[in-house]
Amino acid sequence: MGLLTELARGLVRGADRVSPFTSKRGPRTHNKGRGARRPGVLTASRKFLLVKQMVPEFIVPDLEGFKLKPYVSYRAPEGSEPPMTAKLLFTEVVAPRIKKDVKDGTFDPNNLEKYGFEPTQEGKLFQLFPKNYVR
Repeated sequence: MGLLTELARGLVRGADRVSPFTSKRGPRTHNKGRGARRPGVLTASRKFLLVKQMVPEFIVPDLEGFKLKPYVSYRAPEGSEPPMTAKLLFTEVVAPRIKKDVKDGTFDPNNLEKYGFEPTQEGKLFQLFPKNYVR
């Protein structure tokens, strides 16, 4: 019902009232910003109190003597590495650990969580199989 009400209101009042209010539509002094949170709280008397724990702290490494530049040209050649796939990730990360454990005799097929295997998908945001598998 809300969608029809909004459409009817837009037709009655004019279409530009339905469009989003951006900084281009307001006066010159209006700056909508980009959704950054304020590093403090506003009291009941409309005073702003700065909270030191809410101030973001940027930790920047020392780049003195670093040879690379922060800009990468669009004319730079394509990367030589193939795109990362699940099979490639398994063969590079998990398979050597399993081979080492088999060689040492410490491999346990009942303890695959040690290698990152998850027996259930419960609690995951995107469950892999079978719920959202296209049938």
